[in-house]
Amino acid sequence: MSEFNQVTVVREANIFFNGGVTSRTVIFADHSKKTLGIMQPGDYEFNTSSGELMEILAGDLDVQLPGTDAWQTFTGGQAFTVGAGERFGLRVRSVTDYCCSFLP
Repeated sequence: MSEFNQVTVVREANIFFNGGVTSRTVIFADHSKKTLGIMQPGDYEFNTSSGELMEILAGDLDVQLPGTDAWQTFTGGQAFTVGAGERFGLRVRSVTDYCCSFLP
């Protein structure tokens, strides 16, 4: 059975930063959750409630991971993780397509 057939719920749009970041939440039959979204160029800061795996599908951004002052560049095909209860910064340089998987 394909993963698509196991989707049980697709939620309404999540809109952040006056539309600069938008996503859709997808909940699977096994109760795992992902968001698929688009980020427009700009500077953003997010807080996590659970751990997250951020997969960059296309685009170009710099990320300031928790506990560091350094910025790291990520592009399409790369990913990073952020723990639960953390804050991280994003400097999106071009329209960026992403998939966020919420970690148990």
